[in-house]
Amino acid sequence: MSDITYQLILAGDLFEQELKPLVRSFFQGESLEISLTDWDEELEQVRFADGKLYYGEIEPFDVENGIIVHTGEKSFSVAFIKAGSVTSFEEGKVLPDRKEYRNTLARAIYRILSKETGKTLPWGILTGVRPTKLVYERLEAGEDEASIREGLKKEYLCSDRKTDLSLKVAKREHEILSSLDYENQYSLYIGIPFCPTVCAYCSFTSFPVKGYEGLVEPYLEALFKEIDAAAKLFPGHGISSVYFGGGTPTTLSATQLERLILKVRDTFDLSKCREFTVEAGRPDSITDDKLKVIKDTGVTRISINPQSMNDETLKKIGRCHTVKQIEEAFEAARKTGLDNINMDIILGLEGETIKEVENTLRQIKALGPESLTVHTLALKRAARLVTEKKNFEGSGLSSVADMVELTADFAAENGLLPYYLYRQKNMADNLENVGYSKKGLECLYNILIMEEVQTILALGAGGSSKFVFPKVDGNTRIERVENVKNVNHYIDRIDEMIGRKEDFLAKETVFGS
Repeated sequence: MSDITYQLILAGDLFEQELKPLVRSFFQGESLEISLTDWDEELEQVRFADGKLYYGEIEPFDVENGIIVHTGEKSFSVAFIKAGSVTSFEEGKVLPDRKEYRNTLARAIYRILSKETGKTLPWGILTGVRPTKLVYERLEAGEDEASIREGLKKEYLCSDRKTDLSLKVAKREHEILSSLDYENQYSLYIGIPFCPTVCAYCSFTSFPVKGYEGLVEPYLEALFKEIDAAAKLFPGHGISSVYFGGGTPTTLSATQLERLILKVRDTFDLSKCREFTVEAGRPDSITDDKLKVIKDTGVTRISINPQSMNDETLKKIGRCHTVKQIEEAFEAARKTGLDNINMDIILGLEGETIKEVENTLRQIKALGPESLTVHTLALKRAARLVTEKKNFEGSGLSSVADMVELTADFAAENGLLPYYLYRQKNMADNLENVGYSKKGLECLYNILIMEEVQTILALGAGGSSKFVFPKVDGNTRIERVENVKNVNHYIDRIDEMIGRKEDFLAKETVFGS
């Protein structure tokens, strides 16, 4: 990291949400200040001369190092300033189509920043969290693969490797969803916001169970009430998948877990349900009696998530278990008869190099899970890696791109095919998360939520229901209704949480007639 502070000045009110992450991607590890200006003079009066930008005879922006993006009514300009002088400058005409305008501007920014920083981005100008959604929609519309590939390369400046990955994932998703009546069904998410401890990288709704033990039963009581109400929202429409997430659902006792699973089974019509997942997640929350409950109640898929198979790393990220416990939990699940197990790992954790990742993959290969989800470390504002940054120096190493390629090769060599992909803000090296699985054992819920093609009804603290409406003129409308994240607030305000969804659906028709 250099001592230089760069500035991003957005002069104009267009494309802020798209441009900020694009520019940030070129300055990871650098100090970047972002500001919006109310300087709204006509861009046509701006001129570039003697290494500076002028409006008439006035130099409007005092920038030592950084980039200025101005969006006017008829034209735009992008200028890069180094040591007080403009070293790169591009301008162009505003296009009538908003999407074309945005992409043309983004490509100009990309060219300048790539030239000035010497960096390229594997995903080009794609900044959204769902890069495969674009590909999936084009496949669904009948566009041929060659045309999609050319579009990703020319329009979005995507690398060949990421283009290949996007096509592989989207084609697999398209194949899986084509056999499902997903538009007339919905999926169910149940959130359990308790964990043995809170991991350093985590920003999800999660509370250490030792400090909240007295709230588990009141929480379940409130959740059961929400379940009863939710089951009445979509009469006549089946459920495609059920997903218990968190937190860590197996933080519940075996008896509590059984009550919850059976409550869902007894309350909802699961006759069309193709998948029932429970995030076992933390190995230190897994016991033989909980695994028996999971198997006996008809759960079809679980996750046992090590994140790393290196004991030193586990300690650093706040995991109170060892690699041996991971192996023991996995073996116990196999003995119980569970035959669809996912494992999560995170690339870019503090102190880990290619050597540590190779060790993790070697040990995972010995266990032989049906799927492997590979996350690239994302430094989120609510995670301890950010709030206590001085204690976690070294997180998000520059070699993460090599780690990503290593895991992709590992997956291919072991018969695990990519089936879903998403990105998050502030990911190391501007990369992605990829789910790999054996053919036929993909997580349907992951595909449905990533491609935003089906309504997800989310219950519990922190649950965010996503209502997907029928397409109109090829466009899909998506609305969200959220529950509060705090456990105490959820318990105290459960009637309000129920009312939010009921009131919303009283005014809206999610499913077509």
